[in-house]
Amino acid sequence: MNPPCDEQDSPVIPPLLDEYLAYLISTRSLSIQTQQHYRRDLLALVRCITIQNQNKISDAALTGLRSQDIRYFIARLHGDGLSGRSLARMLSAWRGFYRYLIRHHRHNDNPCLDVRVPKSPQKLPHALSPDEAAQLLAFNPADTLATRDLAIFELFYSSGLRLTELTQLQSADIDFNEGTVRVTGKGNKTRIVPVGELALRALQAWLPLRNTWLAPGETALFLSQRGHRIHPRTIAYRLQQRARLQSLDDRVHPHALRHSFASHLLQSSGDLRAVQEMLGHSSIRSTQVYTHLDFQHLAKIYDQAHPRARKKPKSD
Repeated sequence: MNPPCDEQDSPVIPPLLDEYLAYLISTRSLSIQTQQHYRRDLLALVRCITIQNQNKISDAALTGLRSQDIRYFIARLHGDGLSGRSLARMLSAWRGFYRYLIRHHRHNDNPCLDVRVPKSPQKLPHALSPDEAAQLLAFNPADTLATRDLAIFELFYSSGLRLTELTQLQSADIDFNEGTVRVTGKGNKTRIVPVGELALRALQAWLPLRNTWLAPGETALFLSQRGHRIHPRTIAYRLQQRARLQSLDDRVHPHALRHSFASHLLQSSGDLRAVQEMLGHSSIRSTQVYTHLDFQHLAKIYDQAHPRARKKPKSD
């Protein structure tokens, strides 16, 4: 029995695919994490071809694929347990690779265009209640490490940043006078997001201590104890530790704080577009998922507020 397409040993990477991965790094301004996701998803395609071709892989095997081959690979991966969401992301990476071949290597067609993935039930990220968020952040830091952690957690919850966005912050990105943070998000897009008073206080407490750790030439806002930019996994681990210390569910992770930010802000303001802008979403549909909104709720608001939504009942 063949192993799953996404769980074999690392395959040999054909030159065309290696070239495309280098292209993504040099021209797309992708984060390290996004680069890793692309690589993993494209290697899954290579593994599927390797299984189909009895451990043989080449540029010709990549360029010779047809739509029925892609459908077979998707079906196999689904049978191996991958969700519709994971398969959709993977198929998107494959489509991008074939678009590159068409543009730069005069490839004839994109075999992924007409392929669909199985739908999965939509799962909303775990969010804290406002009381749980307050409980998580209700601690007095006793040392430099805890002071750094509080600044990180407060900024997450105050401004709704992605984990990668937070780790990439420079000390100069915080404007204490304006109470804002400059964030570089997906696609190298920059946005300005408000920072709450408690987060600003936590940051002001951290900055003098940061200087005692700072390695020469380092500009990152949040540092490891060695004085260099903190790793995302370290943040996730420290957050889980803190959640346990605060008697909370250990499922608390950075994305849960981002989701809690969006949910609580929307509950208070009802301004979906503002939340979308602060989260850095290109599509409002993404914001609806984060904030627990369903279409019926949106439609009700629209019908009540928009002058051309529906005819209002005539009064006698």
